[in-house]
Amino acid sequence: VNLRKPTGLKVRKLSIHVVTWNVASAAPPLDLNDLLQLNNQDLNMDMYVIGLQEMNSGIINRLSDAAFEDPWSSFFMDVLSPLNLIKVSHVRMQGILLLFFAKYQHLPYIQILFTNSTPTGLFGYWGNKGGVNICLKVYGYYVSIINCHLPPHMSKNDQRLEHFDRILEMQNFEGHDIPNILDHDLILWFGDMNFRIEDFGLHFVRESIKNQCYIHLWEKDQLSIAKKHDPLLREFQEGPLLFPPTYKFDRNSNDYDTSEKRRKPAWTDRILWRLKRQSQAGPHIPRLPAPYFSLSLRSYVSHMVYSISDHKPVTGTFDLELKPLVSAPLITLMPESLWTMENNMVVSYSSAPDFPSSPWDWIGLYKVGMRHINDYVSYVWVGDNQISFSDNLVYMDISAIPKTADQCLLCYFSNNLHSVVGISKPFQIPPRFFLREDPLGEAQLQF
Repeated sequence: VNLRKPTGLKVRKLSIHVVTWNVASAAPPLDLNDLLQLNNQDLNMDMYVIGLQEMNSGIINRLSDAAFEDPWSSFFMDVLSPLNLIKVSHVRMQGILLLFFAKYQHLPYIQILFTNSTPTGLFGYWGNKGGVNICLKVYGYYVSIINCHLPPHMSKNDQRLEHFDRILEMQNFEGHDIPNILDHDLILWFGDMNFRIEDFGLHFVRESIKNQCYIHLWEKDQLSIAKKHDPLLREFQEGPLLFPPTYKFDRNSNDYDTSEKRRKPAWTDRILWRLKRQSQAGPHIPRLPAPYFSLSLRSYVSHMVYSISDHKPVTGTFDLELKPLVSAPLITLMPESLWTMENNMVVSYSSAPDFPSSPWDWIGLYKVGMRHINDYVSYVWVGDNQISFSDNLVYMDISAIPKTADQCLLCYFSNNLHSVVGISKPFQIPPRFFLREDPLGEAQLQF
C-alpha cells in the first residue's frame, strides 16, 4: 500500500538494510562487507536491522556473552561504528539475536518502546524457536521489527503457521500505551522461517536450481501457498525470490547437501514486511488525508560468498519515505556555548515545553564513532549536576574529558522515554579546557 506522495510536504527518505542469517553456531567470518553492502558506494544506509538465528547458545557462551558483548554483536559494532552507526537496541533469546543500528543524527527521533521475546520451542517454553521483537517509534511512526526461527522439517508446515500467529499475538503490550501491532505503521518480519518446497523430488529441485528456473519451485513454496489462503499472511509482502534456495548447503562450500540425508533445498530464510491498512471511508465519512509513509524494496538477494553455515544469508535493502510527525528534538544541546567554572565544563541545553524530564536523565559525552549508547567517555546526572541559578545548565568534570583531537558529541538520555532525546553536532573540545601539571606539581588550566 504505497501512498501517493503529497505535494508541498518535506518528505524524508531513509535507507534501511535488513539482514537475516542462520549462522549454525559459527563464529563471524573475517569480512562482512558484502553482507552489509559496504562495497556499494551508492548506498549510504541510515539504519541496519540484523537478525541471526542459531548463534552458539551453550551455557559457557551465554555466561561469557552476559559479561561481554557476544562476538557477532561486537563484530557488527566494529564495522558499523566508524560509519557513525550506533547500536540503538538489541534483544536476544538463546540463539536468536536482533540488533538495530542507526546513524547518530536520527537518535533524537527514535524512541525504543519495548523489546520482547516469545519462545515457542518445547511446548512453548524453550527459546530455541520463537521470535524476538523491537518495538519503536521512528519520526513519530510505530515500527515493529521481528526476527523469528520457526519449526523445521517438511511435515511441520501447520506448526510453522501456528507459531507465526502466536508470535504475532504475543507482540501486543497492554498497559504500555502502545497500539495493537496490526495498527503499527510498519512491521518488518524476517528470519529462518523454515518453509519448504512441496511435492517435487530432490532431483527436479536441484535441476531447476542448476538451470536457474525457479518458476515451478515458487508455486510449491509453502509460504507462497499459505499466503493464498491466510488473509493476514497475505497482507505481508515479499520481494521476488530471484536467488537460489538458501538451505541446505555443505559447510565451507556452495554445494547443496551431499550427506546421506541429502535434504531438499528450500527458501527457508525470508524477509517480509507489512504496511498498516488504511481505514476505508464510508459514503458519509470523508477520508482524512493520511500522513505520507511509503516503503519500497531496492534489492532482495542472498550472499553466496559466505559458507560458514549450512544457510546463506539473505538481505533486503529498503527505502522508507515518510513525512516526519516529529520535526524537532525534545532537547537541544549547545556545545558552542561550552565554558568552564571551577574546573568543570558547563553544558547548556534547552528543552521543549512538553518534555517529561526526570532527575534520572543524564547527559553523556562521546567520541564520534561510538559503538552504542553506553559507550560514553563521561556522563552527568542532570538532577545532581544542575547549576543552582539555572535549570538548563549542567557541569561535567574536566578531568574526565579525553585530551585528544577526536571530535565529540553530547547526548541527552531521557529516563522516562528510555531513549536519546537530544544530540549535539560534532565538536572539538578547546585545548584550554585541559589541565596540565606545572613543574611545581600544581594543576593549572591550559590556555
